[in-house]
Amino acid sequence: MGDIDLIKTVSRVIVFALLILGAIEIEANGQDVADGQKSESVRLQPVPPPVVSYDFNEGQGSVIHDRIGHFKHVDLVISDPEAVTWIAGGLQIESPVELVTESAASEMIQAVKRSESFAIEAWVEVDELAQSGPARLISVSSDPSHRNFTLGQDGDRFDFRLRTTKRDRNGMPSTAAPGGSLELGRVHVVVTRGASGEMTIYQNGHPLYQDQVSGDLGNWDDNFKLSVSNEVGGGRPWVGKLFRVSIYDQVLTDSQVLHLHREGSEGENRLSSEQIKLANQQQFFREQVAPLLSNHCLECHDAAIHKGELDLSSENGWKLGGDSGPLMAPGDLASSGDLASSGDLSGSLIWERVVSDEMPHERAPLSAEEKEVLRRWLVGGSVWGFEKIDPAIYRHRGRSGEVWVQRLTVDEYIATVEATFGVDVEDEARNWLPPDIRADGFSNTAYNMSVDLKHVEAYQKLAESVVEKLDVLKFAARFGNSRKLSTDDTMRDQIDKIGRWVLRGPISESEQNDYSGVATTVASVGGDFELAIACVLEAMIQSPRFIYRVEYQRGSGSSRQVSQHEVANRISYMLWGASPDEELVSIADEGGLRDSVVLDQQIERMLKDQRAIARSKRFIEDWLNLGRLQNLRPDSKRFPQWNQLLASQMRQETLDYFVEIVWNQGRPLSDLLNAQVSILQPELADFYQLQSKSVANQDNADGRGIQYDLSKVPGRGGILTQASVLTIGGDNASMVSRGLFVLHDLLRGVVNAPPPCVNTTPPATAAGLTQRSIAEMRIADQTCGVCHVRFEPLAFGLEKFNGIGAYHEMDQHGNRLRDDGQILFPGEADSVKYEGVGELMDLLAASERVKQSLTWKVVQFSLGRPLTAGDAEDVEAIHAKCQENGGGYRELMRSLIHSDLVQRAQTEQSR
Repeated sequence: MGDIDLIKTVSRVIVFALLILGAIEIEANGQDVADGQKSESVRLQPVPPPVVSYDFNEGQGSVIHDRIGHFKHVDLVISDPEAVTWIAGGLQIESPVELVTESAASEMIQAVKRSESFAIEAWVEVDELAQSGPARLISVSSDPSHRNFTLGQDGDRFDFRLRTTKRDRNGMPSTAAPGGSLELGRVHVVVTRGASGEMTIYQNGHPLYQDQVSGDLGNWDDNFKLSVSNEVGGGRPWVGKLFRVSIYDQVLTDSQVLHLHREGSEGENRLSSEQIKLANQQQFFREQVAPLLSNHCLECHDAAIHKGELDLSSENGWKLGGDSGPLMAPGDLASSGDLASSGDLSGSLIWERVVSDEMPHERAPLSAEEKEVLRRWLVGGSVWGFEKIDPAIYRHRGRSGEVWVQRLTVDEYIATVEATFGVDVEDEARNWLPPDIRADGFSNTAYNMSVDLKHVEAYQKLAESVVEKLDVLKFAARFGNSRKLSTDDTMRDQIDKIGRWVLRGPISESEQNDYSGVATTVASVGGDFELAIACVLEAMIQSPRFIYRVEYQRGSGSSRQVSQHEVANRISYMLWGASPDEELVSIADEGGLRDSVVLDQQIERMLKDQRAIARSKRFIEDWLNLGRLQNLRPDSKRFPQWNQLLASQMRQETLDYFVEIVWNQGRPLSDLLNAQVSILQPELADFYQLQSKSVANQDNADGRGIQYDLSKVPGRGGILTQASVLTIGGDNASMVSRGLFVLHDLLRGVVNAPPPCVNTTPPATAAGLTQRSIAEMRIADQTCGVCHVRFEPLAFGLEKFNGIGAYHEMDQHGNRLRDDGQILFPGEADSVKYEGVGELMDLLAASERVKQSLTWKVVQFSLGRPLTAGDAEDVEAIHAKCQENGGGYRELMRSLIHSDLVQRAQTEQSR
C-alpha cells in the first residue's frame, strides 16, 4: 500500500496544480468579460458579405446566378424549367426539381473549411408542412447519404445536418428546431456554426435552438455540389417559394441576423443613411455619454438639486439650459453631424466649463478620454438616446448578459456536495473554507469570489472527507454495474457518466482521458476498482468544474443561447443554491428545457421544494447583511439589555417575517415594507414591549416564534422597523447610515462619496440637539447639503428607534423625538411629506421605484453579479411581467428564468 499512498500523494499535488492553474485561467477569462466591451448595436452592426448568394430575380431562363461572383461554378442550373414558375421577387417550386451547380463548388467549400465557421441563410415561403426526409432546402452533398451540410424542412420544423470529424458522413445526428416551430407562410431561417462548435438556428430574426456540435470541418469533401430545393441527384424534394439563399464563411451575431431579417426578403426595410447616422448617435449617447453625465454631473445637476437651475438628467433639461443661458450657442453646430469632425465649440458653455476643469466642481476633472467623448457628442449635435438618465444603472459598466465565472459560495458548496453525493460536510466546510466576502451588497458577487491557497488546501481536505464518508462502490453502481479496473470502453463510459453527474454536464474527451488516466495509474501500482473510483472522485471534486460554475465563454463576441445543462445549472442554483437533481438533469439530457411548458413545470416543482425557501432566505439574509448581528457589540453601558440571544432572535424575526409574507401569504415583495405582522421569540417580544393582546397566533409548535398583529402597535410594522435592520445605524442610530441604506437598497439612489477635505465625523447629541437637528444642520450646509438632502430625510421617520432598535419617544438627553419627514424619490424634482413612520412605510411599499429596486436586488443575487446598463431593458421586462402576475417572489423567479438574462449569455471574441 506504500506505493498506492505515494501515487495518491503525487496525484493530489497534480490536482492542486491543475486547480490553481484552472482557477487562474477561469478568473482571467472572467476578468476579460468583466472589464466589458461596448454593447453592440442591435440594428447597425455591419453584416459581412456572403460568399455566395442567390436572390431568384432573373424572372426567366434556366440559370440562377450567384450575385457575389467570388467563385467559379456556383451558378445554379434548373434541371426542369417546367417545374418552376418565376414570381415577383422569387421562384415558385411547383414540383420536384433540382437547382444545382454544374460541377463541384470546391472554392466555396474550401473557404468555409478554412474559416471553420459559417452561416446559412434562406428566405422562403412554406406551402406544405407535410414535407419530410428532411426535404432539402440547401445541400452541399453528393447523394442522400453523403453531405457536408444540409438545411431541410422536416414537417413543422427545420433540420440541419452537418458533417464534422465527430459526426458521420451523412451529418448525423442532425440538429433540429423544436417541433411545431414552423408554420405556413414566409419565413427567414439562419443557421450559424462557430469554430468552437456552437450552432444556433434562428427563425424570423430570433434564436430558436442551440446545439453544441463537436469536431471540425476537416473531413468536408471538396467535390460536392451545391443544390437548392432538392438533394443532389434528387430524391428529397422541397416545394414552396424561394426568395433568397446565402452562405457566409463566418458566424453571424444575433444583431446581424436580426438586421438581415428586418431588411426583409428583398431588403425593403433597409435603413437609410440618415437613420443609420441617427441610430449611431443615439447608441453613442447611451453607451458613452449617459454614463459620463451620470457619474460626473448629476450630483449637482439633476431634477432635484439643479444647481444653477441646470438639470442634465433629461433631454428637456439639457435643451432648457440653466441660469447662465443655453448650453450650446444657437446654430453654432447646425452644419455639424460628423462624430469624428473637430467642430467649433467656442459657443458651448458646458464645453468651456469642462475643458477648463471648472466643472465638475470640487471633484476630479474629467480625463482626456472623457473629454473626448463629450467633445464628440457635442460636435455630433448632442443627440440623446432616451429622455431621462437613471444614474443607478450606470454604477457598473459592462455588457448585457455578461458571463461571470462564479465560484461556489460556502453555502452552495455544502449544498452541492449534499445534492451530488448525499454527504454532509457542513461542519468541515465552515471550519476549513475562508468565509465569503461581501461586495456590491452580496457575498456571492462573482468578481469577488477568488481562490487562494487556503481555498486550495481546504478543497483538498474536503474532497478526502467526501470520499471517506461515501460508499464508493454503491455510488459507482449508479453509473454502471462493472467493477472491472481497466481503461476499456466500459470503464471510460462509467467515468464519463460519473463526470456528467459530478461536474454538472457533459465532459470533454480530454477530461475523460484525464480521469481515466487516474484509474490507469491506480491499476499500475496494484490498486483495486474501489480505490480507482475514489481517486477519480477526489480529482473531480477538486477540479475547477466542480468548484466553479463553469460555462462556455468563447464565441463571436455576441450573445448565445445557453445549453440545456447550463440552463439546468443556472435555475437550480438560483432556486435551490445547489446542483440540479436527477429529474432536472434528465430533462436537460433530452433537450426538454427549451419547451416553455416543461420549463414552467420544473420551475413550479422546484419552487414547492423547501430548498427554494431556504435559498430565498439566503437572499434576504445576504441583502440585509444579517450575519453582522452575531459580531455586533453595542456599548454595554448604553444598551445593557443587549446579548447574543437577543441578536439571534432579531435575525430570526426578519427571516421568519420574510417567509410569512412572501411564502405563506404569497404577497408582493413590496409588502415587506409595511405588513402589520411579525414573528417573535419571547425575549424579543419583551424587548419590543409587546403585550399578549397583540398576539395573532399563539401556535408556535414549529418553533419559529409567535405571530403578532402590529396594526395597533406604534412604530412597528414593516422590515425597516425591525431591530435587525435598525442596528445598521450603530450605537448613535446614525441618520446617515440608515438614510443611505434606504437610498441605496430600496430606492437605488446614487450619491458620491464626500470630497476628501470634508470632516465626516458626526457631532454627538446633547440636550437640545437630536440626531435629526444635527442632520438638518448638515443639509443646510452648502458643502454637505447637496448630497445629504438626498438621504438623511429618509431616516427622519426612524428617529424614535435607538441604536439597537428599541422604541422611545425621548432620547437619553430628554429631547423629544419626531418621526415626520419627507422622501425624495430618485429622478423626481419634489419631495413627498410623511407624518410618521407608518406613512413612510406605506409610501415606500407603494413606490414603483422601490418595487423595481427589489426586482434588481433579487436579480443581482440570482445572477451573482452587478447589473449594468446593458441589463436594464431585460430587468425592466422581468419586473413588468412579475408585477403583472402579482409581484411576488415566485412570480419574479419565473420571469427571470424565462428572460434572456438566464436563457442567453455573452461570449468573448475568440482570439
